[in-house]
This record gives sequence, structure tokens and C-alpha cells, in this order.
Amino acid sequence: MSGWRRVVVDGSPVTPDGWQVRGIVETFADCVIATASAEPTDVQVVRFGFDGTVTPITEGQAVHGAVIGGPTTVIVRSGLERVGTTVTVHPENGETSEIRVVAEPAPHEPTIHLLAAGEHLIRTAVLFPRDHQPGSHRLPVLMDPYGGPHAQRVLSSARAFLEAQWLADQGFCVVVADGRGTPGRGHAWERAIKDDFAGVTLDDQVTALQTVAAAFPHDVDTSRVGITGWSYGGYLSALAVLKRPDVFHAAVAGAPVTEWRLYDTCYTERYLGDPRTSPEVYDANSLIPLAPGLERPLMLIHGLADDNVVAAHTLRLSSALLAAGRAHTVLPLSGVTHMTPQEVVAENLELLQVAFLKESLAV
Repeated sequence: MSGWRRVVVDGSPVTPDGWQVRGIVETFADCVIATASAEPTDVQVVRFGFDGTVTPITEGQAVHGAVIGGPTTVIVRSGLERVGTTVTVHPENGETSEIRVVAEPAPHEPTIHLLAAGEHLIRTAVLFPRDHQPGSHRLPVLMDPYGGPHAQRVLSSARAFLEAQWLADQGFCVVVADGRGTPGRGHAWERAIKDDFAGVTLDDQVTALQTVAAAFPHDVDTSRVGITGWSYGGYLSALAVLKRPDVFHAAVAGAPVTEWRLYDTCYTERYLGDPRTSPEVYDANSLIPLAPGLERPLMLIHGLADDNVVAAHTLRLSSALLAAGRAHTVLPLSGVTHMTPQEVVAENLELLQVAFLKESLAV
């Protein structure tokens, strides 16, 4: 899709087609240093000259960042080959040196397969249990999306997949897909979801699943597909079992937006418009009208102190499900906000979700 994010000086773009600008590192009289992507899963540091020259400062399958102070540039890199970051110092004159990172080592190293799914080349990451022998048996699939605006999950950084690898090690093929609406692909890509959260973002998850099934036919079992997510990912997870029970067989929805009229207007109205003038758009993207159709296991999780997606979202959907006589599970979290900072709570949440999915998918 077109719609490049550019650097513009005096009304004229200085970054060419093919580079999505992520952020400005530093500006100079003759150039701008920016983080930018030619491939959506990678982030490079690039010098864009005002004379039209483009000089990548970094390269390779990784996520890079930079800080420039006077004549010194510091580059931070995180790649797929191992969990962790490297920090290198590049003085204007002199040898490059590396700053030792003393962070606690990761508990495991993810193994990530990257795919481009469907006609839109949806960037998709696939993870298997570390002890899985390719072709030995077919695993249940666990879709693990965010899938909405302002959050990119599929990046060339192993550290981004620590949790996904842990989930895979519980006996799943885990799939993370960044469909239309997610960052890093330009204005047109991000605006493709206008008026249609429920259609576009769910369709792209189905496309990613189909691509994974075709790529690993002897390793995935599409008759056992679960989906889990938080916030927008929670909305997408609940939507999946409500709207496409033919594809998705169980869902865990954490802090889901269930009715967009209840969510932040600054966020929502840029995509769905004014609910007073476009009520039909809000109705089409709400989960509440879909409640009578639930036929798959659904667990709803919500912090009762959530001040982002308020608990009324889950309560309203649960009420509609109860009114329709549809069995479901609700896990309220007392004193927990949108993303729990309590380590013990977070760990037990993961274990409870996995137990629910294993039981629902007969793992």
C-alpha cells in the first residue's frame, strides 16, 4: 500500500518512496538522521541528505535505534539471532567501541519463522515448541495478536517474542500477525480499517492463519485454533469466536473493548467517526449484538481498576451473553488496572489462560 511517512522540509519531502520514517534522531544543516523501515519488520538508522542521497547507517535483520550527541553516535541493536541488545559507540574520529549490557539473561531463546501472508503481505511470526520435531505431529494453533492501531508486534527482535515462545512451549503453534491498521506500513495501511475494525482486522488474522497452515501442513491443526489478546487484542479475540466460530474454537479476551461508544473518543472517532452521526458504524463494530451467537468457549478477563478500557466493557458483554443464555467465563481482577504490574498476578494469569485453552482445545 502507498502512503509513505516522510520527512518534509519547507513543504518538500527529503525521504524517498520505499522508506517509512519511524522517528527523527537528529537534524543537521544538510541532512536528517532518522529511524526508518524499508522492510516493515526491520528498523534502520538512515541519513537522508537534503540533496536526495540516502545512506543507511545500520543494516541487517534487526531493530535499531540511535542517539547523537555532538560528534558521537550511539547505536542500539536488537536482532533475531538472540535475545538482548548491543550498544555501540561511534565517535567521529577513533575506533568504534561496545558498551557492555549487564541485563539479566533471558530465560530462553525464541525461534521465530517470519512469513508474509496473503495479497497484503501481512507480516506474520510463527513459533513452535522448542522440542517440536518438524512434521512429527500437528499442534493446536494459538493466535496471539494485538492487531490494531499504534502497536506493532512482528519485528526482527527476538526479545519481542519471549512470551510467545513460552506460550508455544506449552504445546501450541503460536502465530503473531500484524494486519492492516498496525504501524510501520504507511498512512493507507493504517487507514484501511476506517469504519471497519470488525471486518478488516479479523479478516487479516484469518488470512495469516491460512498462510501458516499452508506453510506448515504437517505441523498445525486448524481444527483446534485458539486466540488470545489484550486490549484491542482482547476485542479481536472475543470478536473471532463470536463472528467466526468456523475458524476459531476458543478465546481468551483480556480487557477487551466490547462497545466502542464506551471507549476514548480521541482514539475511536479518528477511525469510526462521530457515533451521533454514524451510529450504524458503531453498531457494526460492537461485540454486544453478536452475543447471542456465541458457541465457543470464551474467557473474559478484566481489571476492576482499569482506567483505560473500563470494566463496564466486559460487564456489558457478559450481561448480553447471560441474557442470551450463552455460557462463558469471567475472571475479574480486583485492584488491577489495564496492564497488571503485579508479578504474581501476571504469572498466575498466564497459567490460568493456558489451562483454559488447553481444556478447550483438548491439548
